[in-house]
Amino acid sequence: MAERAPIVTIGGKGSSLSSSSLLSIANSTSLVKIDSSILDKLSPNAPLSSTAPLAQPDTNPSFLTLEQSRAALVVLLSKLVSSTKGIRPVLPNLIAETLNRENLDLGVLDWGSGLGFLESVLGLSGVGIEGFGVTDEELGVLGDLKNAVLGGICGLLDCSASALSRAADAVAALSCEALRADVSNAVNVVDSGDGSAAKDDAAVASDLKVLLLGSKLVGRVKADAVSEIPEVHGSFREVVRFVHSRTRVELNCGVRVGKWESVLKGGKALVTTFASLAQNLQFVGEGSLRRAKLICNSIDDARTRSWVLELFDKNFGSSGCFHGGLEMVSDPALFVNFLGETYKLLVRVRNVVAWEGALALFVLERIDGEKDKAVGGAVSKINGETLNVEKKGEKKKKKVVMGKGTAVLRQVIKDRLLKEGGESTDSFEEFNQLTLNFSSFFDPKNVELDEFLKQVKEIVESNETRRLPKIPKGTRDFSKEQMAIRERAFSIITQVFKRHGGSALDTPAFELRETLMGKYGEDSKLIYDLADQGGELCSLRYDLTVPFARHVAMNGITSFKRYQIDKVHRRDNPSKGRFREFYQCDFDIAGQFETMGPDFEVVKILTELLDELDIGDYEIKLNHRKLLDGMLEICGVSAEKFRTICSSIDKLDKQSFEEVKKEMVEEKGLTVEIADKIGNFVKKRGAPLSILSELRQEGSEFLNNSGSTLALKELEILFKALEKSKCIHRVVFDLSLARGLDYYTGMIFEAVFKGATQVGSIAAGGRYDNLIGMFGTKQVPAVGVSLGIERVFTIMEQLHQDKAIRATETQVLVGVLGDDLSLAAELVNELWSAKLKAEYIVNKRIMKLFDRATESRIPWMVLVGEKEQNEGIVKLRNMETKEEVVIQRNSLVEELQRRLRETLM
Repeated sequence: MAERAPIVTIGGKGSSLSSSSLLSIANSTSLVKIDSSILDKLSPNAPLSSTAPLAQPDTNPSFLTLEQSRAALVVLLSKLVSSTKGIRPVLPNLIAETLNRENLDLGVLDWGSGLGFLESVLGLSGVGIEGFGVTDEELGVLGDLKNAVLGGICGLLDCSASALSRAADAVAALSCEALRADVSNAVNVVDSGDGSAAKDDAAVASDLKVLLLGSKLVGRVKADAVSEIPEVHGSFREVVRFVHSRTRVELNCGVRVGKWESVLKGGKALVTTFASLAQNLQFVGEGSLRRAKLICNSIDDARTRSWVLELFDKNFGSSGCFHGGLEMVSDPALFVNFLGETYKLLVRVRNVVAWEGALALFVLERIDGEKDKAVGGAVSKINGETLNVEKKGEKKKKKVVMGKGTAVLRQVIKDRLLKEGGESTDSFEEFNQLTLNFSSFFDPKNVELDEFLKQVKEIVESNETRRLPKIPKGTRDFSKEQMAIRERAFSIITQVFKRHGGSALDTPAFELRETLMGKYGEDSKLIYDLADQGGELCSLRYDLTVPFARHVAMNGITSFKRYQIDKVHRRDNPSKGRFREFYQCDFDIAGQFETMGPDFEVVKILTELLDELDIGDYEIKLNHRKLLDGMLEICGVSAEKFRTICSSIDKLDKQSFEEVKKEMVEEKGLTVEIADKIGNFVKKRGAPLSILSELRQEGSEFLNNSGSTLALKELEILFKALEKSKCIHRVVFDLSLARGLDYYTGMIFEAVFKGATQVGSIAAGGRYDNLIGMFGTKQVPAVGVSLGIERVFTIMEQLHQDKAIRATETQVLVGVLGDDLSLAAELVNELWSAKLKAEYIVNKRIMKLFDRATESRIPWMVLVGEKEQNEGIVKLRNMETKEEVVIQRNSLVEELQRRLRETLM
């Protein structure tokens, strides 16, 4: 008894039409059924249309394939049952019966007009339109035929592209082994979480790594067509996901008839989406074609290679079949044609991928059987490298070790494609049949393909290396070389802070939420809240300033110079150079001091930090919050809007004034005149004393404002002190600097790097006289500077990228030739006891000892073997000059100390 086809139900509460259901009905592998509850809601007695003509002009409807016609019928049926009002059950039932009947010639269907379609579908059942009739509502749905066709083809493309994406990855992995390719660049793409690597690229690389795990075939031959797999297939994955999302909307959207703008907009959105799919299909196809050609040319046996190439060229030609791509269309009449051509392109790419898979399997079978010299010698012809090097006279068959994943895939494919013809693919006819089988196997209509793709997914997800531990987005690990740079930077920063009398302070990584809220203006939305773990609402600290203020108030401190280097957290959008977890290096001075004395010192500290870190050119933009408030008051901004307008002004380093002006006017309610007046002021920037003089000229509006007058007096004191300390050339007086944080009350500043590496602000700070008082009964004025060390690290790493960096400070490597660990322990302990930085290695191969010292860039090496041990001596080797001297064992420490001192002199 034949197995009954599965049933797909259309309609019903909460149901939606999926691409996979559409594909199964379109290819007659599933029957269609209308949900009974929907049929009950239809209108069997709806009045027929009195205006619909019965005679239809001849149209030429034959432009869809059988599969596309059935897919369009499914979408049309879905639209009918979702409309319900004015739709008779007889019409949806007619379409469902048509879909469930076998061997119908759907090429006669007229997709050109609603009534033409109805007449043609009724004709398949021998019924005339005169006796059937049509309602006005049915005519409305039938008027949306073009979108039903678009939706049907979209659904087919969606399913086919999704299957092709996963199959292409599996085939690419097999090709890597057939080519004996160097896959180092293809499997080492990592999603760092900061936007420097695409997520899908990293996912493809991870899948390849899992499939090829343990392979002894890969790693020899370099090929661009292999190294580009993550980028090409990753981009394809991304667009396939977008196509799926767009298709779901298209399959389940309402009827658009009569809404021309909606039809045009929806069609253009589809074309835009599928144009991207077409472009990516072209790239995938070209990459697959190149790998397939490489595999053809890699076959060592000339006769076999000749007929394989002949068959390959017969199918695809010597120049490929993807040039030109598809052009975007804007005419709605061509939307269906565009999607149809895209589908044809997908089928061509699928055939090439199938050929690539067949060739890979063919060559892997030959490698395994060693019926010829396999692929090695031929690959050497492409890459100038001999791969099959056998010992003279050796005829013994070697076991081929494939990757754990690819070995399973190869066996699965063999079980499905070679089960009838055995395992031999040596003849022209057998290989030709293999390629045909592969093409058929990769067709989504093949029920076995779904099982194969599930197996691929199971392999890459269940393998122990598939989901390597990863870090959250916006965070990162630091390698040993990076840590060497960081430790050097932290050492310099700490020395500068201590030079100015700073005392270290440590505060908790999280604070009560009420401590942090209301201190950061609009940036408060970036605070990381923690789950309630016992009645206290807590959040990760946003910066180090507010915890410092809380500490001072809580402990009744009235004077404190403190520094702190610690991590802070912000729920920001990660990007290159912008993280969610990062270090800040803060120096703050709290207490009553001479006017502008602490302000001068923190700016001076910042110049010392950036100069001694030696990162390159920078400038410190400086302004005064009271001057800024005075400016806003002069311009006519109400006091309650000062902070929110400051937040807008603070964006001028990233946006044009026109963009900021639009925000101030449209979102924050300023008049255009006030916004323009603000614009005239914020454009002022330049040498501090020069701009200060300009603002204090007779007739200046700032002189009539009490807040700005005080600010100008304070800035004069500050600028003169900076001038005397020879660092004012680093400062730019910039009236656009606003610093959106709510707690600033006086001077504000921000350091910007001016080199090639684009990182934005690298440090900032200012005076906050009221913040500490928010936590206690006593106001303690304070001023501080915060260095954004992560961005400084980015600059330093860029500067050192071409330089060899020592990850350790090891001075001496004790190398024991042999296996005597106790001797190594004795020697290295003497060095440790003398406070020398030393490591040890025990190995029977002397090159291992030298390699360890060279790789770690350790300057000195102590060598001891059996002979040296017996004679009571050791060899001391200078790894830079390669000079070796023999010294007495008992004078090792003294001799090393002397030579290390000489190195430092």
